[in-house]
Amino acid sequence: MSRATQLADIQSRIKNACSKAGRPSSAVKLLAVSKTFPLSDILEFYNFGQTAFGENYLQEALDKITQLADHPNAQTINANIEWHFIGPIQSNKTKAIAENFSWVHSVDRFKIAQRLSDQRPDKLAPLNVLVQINTSGEDSKSGISPEQAFDLCMQIQGLNNIALRGLMTIPSNTDNIEQLKAEFLKCKSIFDSLNSKGLSMDTLSMGMSADLELAIECGSTCVRVGSALFGARDYSK
Repeated sequence: MSRATQLADIQSRIKNACSKAGRPSSAVKLLAVSKTFPLSDILEFYNFGQTAFGENYLQEALDKITQLADHPNAQTINANIEWHFIGPIQSNKTKAIAENFSWVHSVDRFKIAQRLSDQRPDKLAPLNVLVQINTSGEDSKSGISPEQAFDLCMQIQGLNNIALRGLMTIPSNTDNIEQLKAEFLKCKSIFDSLNSKGLSMDTLSMGMSADLELAIECGSTCVRVGSALFGARDYSK
């Protein structure tokens, strides 16, 4: 299947899910998760109109960003492309993230948010940040508990070089639709509650290749799609 066909298929899934949920298709953004795939694959999707790409591994992402700088159309591409960091964040990685990404989906500590703000170059727009919520309650999952969301979001909102845009969650790894739905709805409930308290957030990052329709039904505004676009990942490379 060609890249154009793969992209069109996902866009159709999003459009149909939005229609079923009574939402405009423009309400949901597609984030193409490009981890483990080369810059050449990213540029194929870029040429078909996809501009937002998510990376989990910092050094791999930086390598791609460096390679892109040598592209003949680098200036135009860099003006349009959006790099989203969606992986766990260590303190020693915040500077490079703050300098090279437009969005961060995985903030779960004020210390990390503060470092991202302090290290964001003045020449760049504020860094768009999502707070990761652990809706499954699994110890193995990153993210804060639902009970901690308000306090952390209020702290982050006061940072100068951060734009608090919303929440992200990764649900349980299960085929139990009702469980997944409950976890997505929990994150949507937190999102709505925080907005009712004056936080004015607009982004709810939920849903991946296998469950994007359910996530959209539950209110997602950003779906993170990797394998359904790029194919199976080879982590041995």
